[in-house]
Amino acid sequence: MSAPFANVELCGMSLATVDSGQVIDHVFESLARGQGGWLVTANLDFLRRHAKDPEARGMYAGADLRVADGMPLVWASRLRGTPLPERVAGSSLVAPLCSRAAREGRSVYLLGGEPEANKVASAKLLAAEPTLRIVGASSPWVSADPSATELEEMAALLLAARPDVVLVAFGSPKQERVIAKLRDRLPGAWWIGVGISLSFLAGHVKRAPALVQTLGLEWVHRLVQEPRRLFRRYVIEDLPFAVELFGRAALDRLRGAASSTRP
Repeated sequence: MSAPFANVELCGMSLATVDSGQVIDHVFESLARGQGGWLVTANLDFLRRHAKDPEARGMYAGADLRVADGMPLVWASRLRGTPLPERVAGSSLVAPLCSRAAREGRSVYLLGGEPEANKVASAKLLAAEPTLRIVGASSPWVSADPSATELEEMAALLLAARPDVVLVAFGSPKQERVIAKLRDRLPGAWWIGVGISLSFLAGHVKRAPALVQTLGLEWVHRLVQEPRRLFRRYVIEDLPFAVELFGRAALDRLRGAASSTRP
């Protein structure tokens, strides 16, 4: 299913030129037609994997909608001359998606995250939207490369619940591997990888202030909180790639890439 949006290409990845409201509208309009899909909210780390890893590139290509969850991607699109309208952060989509689901009588399943964060996030979502149908919430252990047994156990829970929206919180790229393997089991559902969002919602991990997010420095906030886990990813891998991204965007603009935006 192709989304009805124009796309901007960054380092070979096509990203929809949409804002958060349009993403939510698209998800629920698709559900109303009996169609599911897979939303990828791509940050700089996603884009780096897409550019460097053929396996990741093929996996992300399988998504029905890819959006820019990261200010460096928005900045690069502007530098390129094909601006994206805004950052569409997966963590910022969870609450409004669930609010819309409650209004439309759609069901949600929370898959993954730390067990206590999953439990607390579920409770907070229900407190905010008492009519929300959370038809399942589970935090199974999943290997970096999910095994057949792990996948079958998750599939059994999901098939029993039959949710309309599955929020998958294993972190990337594990959550995308899970979605790629399981989405065909529930083709009428929307699958969305939400990373650490349940821990944000539960209050177990503090999200950066809004101004820090706007300035594109949320990664610094996260790095200060979890330096041992995130230093290699953010500093050694992603920062050099950001330089490459901006260089390629500038070169594309010089080559007249603005004319390459396509529906």
